[in-house]
This record gives sequence, structure tokens and C-alpha cells, in this order.
Amino acid sequence: MEEYNVPSPLTFNPLKHHLPYIRDFVNLNIQLTAERGWNPSEVRKMLRHLGTSVMDVYNGPLHLSQIFAEILDYLEVRKLLSGNSFASWAGTGFSSFRIISLTDKSDWILKYNDNEKRYVHIFPAKKSPHTFRIKSNTLKSAILYLIMEGKDYVTRDDLNRARAITGLPPVKNVEETRAVMEMIDILRI
Repeated sequence: MEEYNVPSPLTFNPLKHHLPYIRDFVNLNIQLTAERGWNPSEVRKMLRHLGTSVMDVYNGPLHLSQIFAEILDYLEVRKLLSGNSFASWAGTGFSSFRIISLTDKSDWILKYNDNEKRYVHIFPAKKSPHTFRIKSNTLKSAILYLIMEGKDYVTRDDLNRARAITGLPPVKNVEETRAVMEMIDILRI
């Protein structure tokens, strides 16, 4: 958490949920690859935290520090910054959570995390303004392609070579290929 400058008591994975951070990650790794050569084990280690399902990615105007500040302010004003008060408010069950809106009208889920220091798990809400939903493997494929290949013209062979780095199977159909190519374009902007 410290490497992302996520303040306590929050827990948040910007590589999974914050588009500007994901772009910065890609650009930094492109630069490092150019300077030091390709290090697949390090990138694989980071991408492992993306999981294997779908996720919602925030692409709005708020910087990470603004998101954190607004959520912490919300909790402080309502006296929910202690672990016990937050757990009582949000609930501790698997399906328990609360949704709050930030100044840009984006909705964020606040979920109890059973951790003494980082008990407020935050992530963008499904169908929230300034978010889009993506499959984890699609995002991993796009990130790997840009770091490894980066060419404007994407071929199936190049894409599958990038996917193989994390053990993903070759793309199966046109829709899957199209989704990865769309994500590549989003990350290039």
C-alpha cells in the first residue's frame, strides 16, 4: 500500500481501478524496458494483483490523492474512522458495503476489510459515472502488449506472445481480440 501512497485506513489497488495510474505504470515500464531490458518476472508479479475476474476502472478527473482525501473527509465528518465504527456502519459480511459519491459524481464502494490498520477497502462502483468495466485478462493483455511490443499495428501473434508471459491462453475469437485492442487504444491516450 505504501508504494501507492494509500493512506491508512484505506486499502486500494490503483493498478486495478485507476486509469491514469495504469497509464503511468505502462509508460514507466516501457521506459524501464528501453533502459534496462525486459524483466517479465517483475511485471508478472505486479499484474498478478489484477486477479482473474472483472473490475471497474475509474477514468474521471480526480487524482488519487483527491479520491483518498474526499473519502477520508466523508468518514471523518461522520465519525467512521475507527475500525469498530466503520465495521458497524459498513457491515462485515461478504455482501456488506456502502456506496458514497465524490465531488465529480463518481460512486465508490466502501467495504470492511478485516485488517487492523487498513480496514476500509475502496473501489469504484459498478456503472458509476467516470468508470468502465473490463475483464482482468483483457487489461493484463493490453498492458503486456504495450510494454513488450508497443507497435501501432497489433497482430494476433504479437498479442498472444504478450499473453503467454502471464500464462494466458491465446485469444480465442474476434470479440476477445477486439476488446484487447480497444484497451490498448485507451491506454495509449
